[in-house]
Amino acid sequence: MKWIISLLLDGLAIVTAAFLFDGFYIESFWIAVLAAFILSVLNVIVKPILVVLTLPITILSLGLFMFVINAITLMLTQAILGSSFVIEGFGVAILASIVISIIHMVLEKGLND
Repeated sequence: MKWIISLLLDGLAIVTAAFLFDGFYIESFWIAVLAAFILSVLNVIVKPILVVLTLPITILSLGLFMFVINAITLMLTQAILGSSFVIEGFGVAILASIVISIIHMVLEKGLND
């Protein structure tokens, strides 16, 4: 049950990021929830591989390269969903991943309290 609530909250975070950035388009809230589901699957499968492959760069950048990895997973989500979920440019993906991460952190903190 908590996982479903987390998906809904992540969908809300994605909709908020789409509202904040002109280069980020999402068709509906339910597409955002589907994107949150795909993003969570990619975070379980693809993200650990990317982290291991880019570990030296991540260490040299003091962990800031993780924003790039988050943006890559967001762009992969866009590639899977197609025209109902559009991110125009890698810079927008990095900024959106930062916003989504911050909103997710705040909402999960509120959910756990």
